[in-house]
Amino acid sequence: MSNENSIISILGSGWLGLPLAKSLQQDGKNIRVSTRSQAKAKQLSEQNLKSYVVDIENELTDVLPFLQAETLIINITSKQFTAYQALVAEIEKSPIKHVLFVSSTSVYANDQGWCKESDTLTHETNLRLIEKLFTDNPAFDCSVIRFAGLIGPKRHPGRFFASGKSIRDGDAKVNLIHQLDCIKLVKVVIAQGAWGEIFNGCADNHPSKSDYYSTMAKSLGYPEPNCQFSDNAVSKIVCNEKVKVQLNYQFIFPDIYKVIC
Repeated sequence: MSNENSIISILGSGWLGLPLAKSLQQDGKNIRVSTRSQAKAKQLSEQNLKSYVVDIENELTDVLPFLQAETLIINITSKQFTAYQALVAEIEKSPIKHVLFVSSTSVYANDQGWCKESDTLTHETNLRLIEKLFTDNPAFDCSVIRFAGLIGPKRHPGRFFASGKSIRDGDAKVNLIHQLDCIKLVKVVIAQGAWGEIFNGCADNHPSKSDYYSTMAKSLGYPEPNCQFSDNAVSKIVCNEKVKVQLNYQFIFPDIYKVIC
């Protein structure tokens, strides 16, 4: 029988969860991954990943085998509060000691300006309430990583507006992070045992949407997207100082103009 103290379970095996699982497994970690369908579970097994079918929005009748681990990474798109309540109840019955909740910088208001982890949020979004289900639970230690907009494989920013969509609010600042930095930051938090924390995950620079997406579109040979401008541009800029100071984190792609996707 596996020793759950050496196991990391990853809830979600999509665009970020699957390469994260493979990276951790390559590092010698004992990994379990979940998916919502039997067909996908079979595909994961064929990639030498121990897979489980878990859908938190359906009744969690057989989730405890998946939760026989020390660390749980939650990386799914569901925003159903009651589903997470049910999941927390199952985690409380398990040997899970640490939870890493992958969240989003959407918890910060668009008019907030400089966004730091220590900020008091004047409006608590549904996602923030879900974060608190985990951070406020005494049964396990939890850290939250709030990722900015995701770029990387199959998500080249130069293609975001290639279909002819216009850029809205062209003066607003861009907050993005590459998939490889997402993976590295998760691994650094776990390796350093940085529990009980909230971290922002975002690259260093914040050009305007009009400048950035026009430049990236042209880099792929696409025409410049049409741009709309607002008198009240979104002011949100996500601060990444905490991960650099507290975790000594060094970004793979600190400059979002120089990403490889």
